[in-house]
Amino acid sequence: MKHIILIIFLSYSVGQLYGQHQATLSDAQVTFTFISKRVKGTISGFSSSSKIDRNNISNSTFKGTVETKTLDSGNFLRNWSLKGGKYFDVDAFPQIGFESKSISENEKGFTVEGELTMKGITKPISIAFKELDGRLLGTTTLFSSDYGIEVMKKSREANKVEVQMSFKVN
Repeated sequence: MKHIILIIFLSYSVGQLYGQHQATLSDAQVTFTFISKRVKGTISGFSSSSKIDRNNISNSTFKGTVETKTLDSGNFLRNWSLKGGKYFDVDAFPQIGFESKSISENEKGFTVEGELTMKGITKPISIAFKELDGRLLGTTTLFSSDYGIEVMKKSREANKVEVQMSFKVN
C-alpha cells in the first residue's frame, strides 16, 4: 500500500513539474506597418492552440488565427476599402492563420518557420521571437501581393508589410 501511495505521489509531482514548463499564449497584440504608404494598424480576434515547451523550444507548436474583420488602420474609409472584396474580402476569408513547421533557437531568441494563410493563399514565413518581461515579441516581414492583396501595383517591394506581435506567456 505504501508503494502505491508513493507511486501516485511521484506521478502527481512529476506531472506538476512537467506542467510548469508548458505554456500557452494569450493577450495578443498584433500591429502592422504598410511600408510604402506609411500606414500603421492593428488586427485582433486572436485565438491560439499553441503549446510552448520552456525546456526545449524546438518541441513547441505555434498555431493561431486573427479575425480579418478587426483590421484597423485608423481611418474608417480605408478600413472599409481594405475589408472589401478587392483586398482582404473579410466575408469570404474571415481569418488569417499561422501554423509552425519548425522552431530553432538562436543567440537572440528563436525563429519559428511556418505557414501563413491569408485570403486562401498559404505561403511559408519566418518569425523571429524573443522573450521580454513575460511576453513573446515576434517580428516578420511579408508582401501583401503574395497573398492576392495588391495595394500597390508598382512592384512586389511596394507591398511590403512589417508585422509585430506580442503575446502573454501563460
